Formats: sequence, structure tokens, C-alpha cells
Amino acid sequence: FLSQALTDEGLAGKSMCIVSDSTVAPLYADQVKAELLKVSDHVYQFTFPAGEAYKNLDTVQDLFQCLIENGLDRKSLVVALGGGVTGDLSGFGAAAYLRGIDFIQIPTTLLAQVDSSVGGKTGVDFLQYKNMVGAFHQPRLVYMNLNTLKTLPEDQFASGMGEVLKSGLIRDARFYEWTINHMSEIQER
Repeated sequence: FLSQALTDEGLAGKSMCIVSDSTVAPLYADQVKAELLKVSDHVYQFTFPAGEAYKNLDTVQDLFQCLIENGLDRKSLVVALGGGVTGDLSGFGAAAYLRGIDFIQIPTTLLAQVDSSVGGKTGVDFLQYKNMVGAFHQPRLVYMNLNTLKTLPEDQFASGMGEVLKSGLIRDARFYEWTINHMSEIQER
């Protein structure tokens, strides 16, 4: 459970802000907030419009305003709840806010689970340039609930599977073969 993972990681008792987009927040934010309230008395939420068009400095500025107005300090925690756009934006915001505060990733797409939530690459788009402003800022925790994949549209699931297959081809032939041999079960999620 998320609350136990936060406790195990030493993150209990911190003020927290869930960052999510307008697609994911209605699906999971209340559940995540309930889990966070088990280990924190101060849980806030910042929701931005869904889509790559909002992965920019204007949205980061709005996030900063939310963090400031709710009194989040250097000991606070940003909780990225969503896909790659949310993770990138949240991680960059956490890296820049007060010169860097902790954040965790709760990726809700397969692509984010296997790619953007790991490695600490964060960033936002600048004007028409993709990922031009960013920082390397490792999440303290990446927490995955595979049930989120059940609400994922088929095209997004397929996009994530492409990354899974690519990883197998590059680094692990046995894993790649297993994935191919179990594709029908994987597709059924």
C-alpha cells in the first residue's frame, strides 16, 4: 500500500501536494489522497489541464503558486500522479521549488511506468521546443499500481508495450521472448 511505502521510505509526516491532470485526477486523486492522509495531516492537490500543451513554464508557475499558498517547505513532498507529462512537470517543479524538494512518482500509464518515471529526467517544453527546460531530479519513490492500466485507452497501452518490447530487444532476449509468448494475456491486462 502507498501509505506503508511512504512510511518505509521515511516520507511520512510531510506536507504533500498531489499533482495530476484533468484526466487522471477524477479517476485516482481521491484514492491517493486518502492513502496520503494516513501518513500526513496536510495533503493538497494541484490539477492542471490534460495534454502536452500544458507541459510548460506557465503550468509550473501555477504549481509554484499552489505550493507557496499552501505553505509547503523544504521538507515537503510533491506527488506526481499520472503519465509522463505529469511526471516531467512535477519532477521539474520539485527540482526548482526552494532549490529542490522531494517528490515521488505514481505513474498511471504503462509508458510512464517503464520509461519516464525512472531515471530522474524531468522537464517542460519551452515555446515550440520539447523538453528544453529541465533538471535531473531523482524521485524518492516510484509507486506503481497496475490496476491503473485497466482504465488506459488501448492506443496508450500499445505505446507502452512498444517501450517494453524495445527494452527486451535491447537488454534481455529471454524477457522479450516471454513477452511475445504471453502477449494475449498481457493484452487482456
